[in-house]
Parts: sequence; C-alpha cells; structure tokens
Amino acid sequence: MRTPPRILATRPLPSSRFLRAEQVDLQFSNGQQRSFERLLSSGLGAVIVVPLRDEDTALLVREYAVGVDRYELGLVKGRLDRDEIAVQGANRELKEEIGYGARELHVLGTLAVSPGYMTALTQVVLARELYPERLEGDEPEPLDVVPWRLSQLHTLLEHPEVSDGRSIAALFMAREYLAGRYQPQP
Repeated sequence: MRTPPRILATRPLPSSRFLRAEQVDLQFSNGQQRSFERLLSSGLGAVIVVPLRDEDTALLVREYAVGVDRYELGLVKGRLDRDEIAVQGANRELKEEIGYGARELHVLGTLAVSPGYMTALTQVVLARELYPERLEGDEPEPLDVVPWRLSQLHTLLEHPEVSDGRSIAALFMAREYLAGRYQPQP
C-alpha cells in the first residue's frame, strides 16, 4: 500500500452560502508537491436510504433535481440533524419523504460523492419492516413513490430519469447484502 501524501498546509478559500472550500498543499511520498482545492462538507453528515417494501422491492422517489434541471428517480436521502445518528436520520427522512417509518434499519456502508475533491460522506441505510407514518418535511411538493424490483436493477440503469450515482450504488449494495454476497464492515 502506498504512503499517503503529507499535508503541508490548508487555507480557506472564498465561500458562498452553499459552498465552503479550502486549498490543500500536499507532499507525496516521492517528493512531488501539489496544491488541490476541495469542497468541505457543510453539515453533520448525510444518509441515503434503501426502503424495502418486500425483499425484492425498493421504494424510489421522483423529485426535482436543480443541479440537472429535471426530475430524478432515486432513493430517499437527506442531511442528518444535530445529535442524530444515521439510523435515526434515515427513519426521519423516510417519514418525511415517503410517509413510512421502518422497524429495522441497518447501515450498509459509506459512499463519497466525489472523493477527489469533496469531503462529504453519505451513509447507506437499509430500511425494512415499513409502517405508515408521516412527518412534515422540507420538500416543496409531494414526491412520487415508485416501487422498483432489485432483481431488475439492470433496467434502472437505462432509465432516462436515473443518474444519481449514490442511489445506484446504494441499491446494488442492498441487493448484494440481501443475497449474502456483501457484508458491511463494522
């Protein structure tokens, strides 16, 4: 395994209401030095939830994504609130976005949005034994709930409303976990 580069310095860069960035000066094990910019996480963490209606059916949501200016089909997701752990935040987001809570929640792993230049991490949570319960959320409009069979994930890849890499990765993690081919690291 390679030796990671040594951080020589970090400096804040101009920020906006939405983005915070810093410059990182690195020295690699071969002596090379480089400066990189990275976006800093602006919250307490995030979750993406794979809610299972049954062992082969995940519930997706269709919501407007301003970054790509279209409706996207993906998983329930959101930021953690202060003093929340991943399973608590996942259960709250489920209730806000699709009107269900879960009696059984398991963290399957962590995904990075873009590890080359962002510090943000998202915890993947599998939610089972769903029951109806709704909480008021911050969505500007009701979200469409779309059932999708895990056994048909390959067809989701060609769907014109699907481009969120975190949703795709989380669904595959859940499918592999349920099939016994993947075990989350403690």
